[in-house]
Amino acid sequence: MKIINISTIIFTLVFLFIMSGCKDLLELPSDGRITMDDVFNDYNRTRGYLNSCYGYCPAPYMDRSSYTDEAQDADDITPGSRYSIWYDGNITPTNFSSYSADGSPWGQLYEGIRKCNVFLANIEDATVFASEEEKEGWKAQARTLRALYYLQLIKRYGAVPIIEEPLPIDYNFSIDDRSTFSEVVQFIVADCDRALEAPDTREGFPWEVYENQFQIMTRAVAYAIKSQAVTYAASELWSDGTYDWNDATEVNLEALTQCLNNDYELFSEEPDPDFAQNAYALYFLTSSNDQRSVDKETIYQVGGQMEVWKFAGLPTTPGMEKAGPCPTQGLIDSYEMANGETPITGYSDESNLEPIINTSSGYDPANPYEGRDPRFYASIYYNGAPRNLSESRDDEYSQELQTQTANQLSVTEEDDFYDIVTTGGDPYIFFSELEEGLEDPPSTTLTFQYKSATALSGLQIFFGPALAENRSIRPEDIPASQDWQEYTLDITSPVGDFDWGNPGDFLRVDFGGMAGIQFQIRNISINVKSIASTIETYVDGAEGISMLNRKHTRTGYYLRKFNNYRSGLNNNADGSIRLLRLGELYLNFAESAYQSDGPDAVLEKNGISLSARDAVNAVRARVGMPGFPEGMNIDEFEKKYRNERRIELAFEEHRYFDVRRWNVLSETDKFVTGMRIENTGSSFTFNRFKFPDRHCVSDKYLRYPIDQAEVNKMLGHTGDSWQNPGW
Repeated sequence: MKIINISTIIFTLVFLFIMSGCKDLLELPSDGRITMDDVFNDYNRTRGYLNSCYGYCPAPYMDRSSYTDEAQDADDITPGSRYSIWYDGNITPTNFSSYSADGSPWGQLYEGIRKCNVFLANIEDATVFASEEEKEGWKAQARTLRALYYLQLIKRYGAVPIIEEPLPIDYNFSIDDRSTFSEVVQFIVADCDRALEAPDTREGFPWEVYENQFQIMTRAVAYAIKSQAVTYAASELWSDGTYDWNDATEVNLEALTQCLNNDYELFSEEPDPDFAQNAYALYFLTSSNDQRSVDKETIYQVGGQMEVWKFAGLPTTPGMEKAGPCPTQGLIDSYEMANGETPITGYSDESNLEPIINTSSGYDPANPYEGRDPRFYASIYYNGAPRNLSESRDDEYSQELQTQTANQLSVTEEDDFYDIVTTGGDPYIFFSELEEGLEDPPSTTLTFQYKSATALSGLQIFFGPALAENRSIRPEDIPASQDWQEYTLDITSPVGDFDWGNPGDFLRVDFGGMAGIQFQIRNISINVKSIASTIETYVDGAEGISMLNRKHTRTGYYLRKFNNYRSGLNNNADGSIRLLRLGELYLNFAESAYQSDGPDAVLEKNGISLSARDAVNAVRARVGMPGFPEGMNIDEFEKKYRNERRIELAFEEHRYFDVRRWNVLSETDKFVTGMRIENTGSSFTFNRFKFPDRHCVSDKYLRYPIDQAEVNKMLGHTGDSWQNPGW
């Protein structure tokens, strides 16, 4: 990613006369360019400039899991890959942007901050025709966006300079300094609080998401930003006494209860059992772009659908490229049993290959994947996991020709076949309408038997009721045959692409542009088939473990979370990661409250009462997991809480930042383990193994390095090195 430094941004702006404080220095030529006055005196241009303030937040992505103890990436075997370089610790400030999870977004985020600053500086005196209520709503959006960008900066870089106004042409960069983490959090909280002063109306700064407002700032986003920022500021790595856990609890309780009182709730839709295992699994396959009609949990999403099937997929899926982040055995061990008991309480060796089994939990080392937390089955493909959730299926939907719809062909209906002769240049005929839907067919074919003295060429099949060129396919020529010959055409892709197969849908078959072709056809049907399959990660299995092929798992597991098993080359139906969601707010409150008031102390705000334990239990109840027991001391609760956070937020980028702010990176990420399974024919043997140590766990990896070019520039301006420790 190209790094945009602050100085370059400012000088470029001066030359373009974008800075509001310099817009009167020269008259712009009449060549189509406009001034800031032109922008902020026009309603649509003002709205357009506000829209341009969006889009600078790095989107969360599944790949960051490979930079944590959640996953070992299958691409680590590729020389020079991001992961091989990262695991070997060969990272410098110069090459960091090439090998990190999201490049080095310093310049990108400051560009977003600059845009927000320009907007806020100009909107105050704008003469644009808009109500004060709407202008306050616009300012609230810009302030919340600016807070979001600063939050993303400090999570990565720690101390950063606060820039809250457009800089003048003669700005003295030598006075710049980096504000501490807590000082930036104070700025973030103040921005969010100012935003929340805007009226809670549709024209102002609402809770609701209206049409065409997907990914627009709302009141919930401001509260969620405050919650995460203050929780981080009270954590060990960043705590300097400015914020303690009491402060965090106050902010988190306010954020959580405000969201709960404004129709936010954990996603609890029960899925079709053929589609997803539970509400947790369905949540990550459900679009949040629904104006909160179904998904009432998502607070903010950046980015869209991922292609898990392709970039973190199974080698048995056509078109997949790599297995991507492969879940580690350590992550698997962290999933509790469905009864709430911990199956693995620790390890008796330094390589974590000898697990200490809690024999009272029900865990069976010979059947290690039975009876686990439902989130395990929603998140992990393991040996024996069902690939598709539906049972084996072989359904046939008989079809007839609608002879009255024949165009430029004659049809004679015999006892058991149709005799057809094309008579003009555009011969076609309709098949019968479906009386019942195909019900999300996994594999669909059109099958018939035919006789023809000549090859049938130039066929085109339209998928009605919308008869359009982009809803049709052109099969290959059908060879001539004097005897009855069966013909099968795979229509799985168009059925999915055209959302075809509903009651009343039909096919129209065009027979090319030739007259005088005679053929016979019978036994026409649409067939839906699927075979229930299971994942084989054992050695030499279909999805077997491999140390040499990046299309196969490195650890014995594949990522299932976000993956729709029906996704493939022509039908990506995978899900996305939410940047902010209600589940995190529950956990943020639990984290601060158990440390400020104890696990069981009930706190009240905005008419809602709950304890740290209540908050965790609400998250667990979604999947039917037993709640945490009463009477745990702080150390017991902390251990169980951190494991809960690891499971609930798995593969959502939180683990990377959590182990850093807790200052436990060297404990969690030093090495990871996997599971090699052998199939003896009558049973499986399970053998844990350890990957080589990772060399990316020293203290310098607690923060991103600042781009070296930016460091050099600020060293020249201020005489101080802005580089983060260790880099």
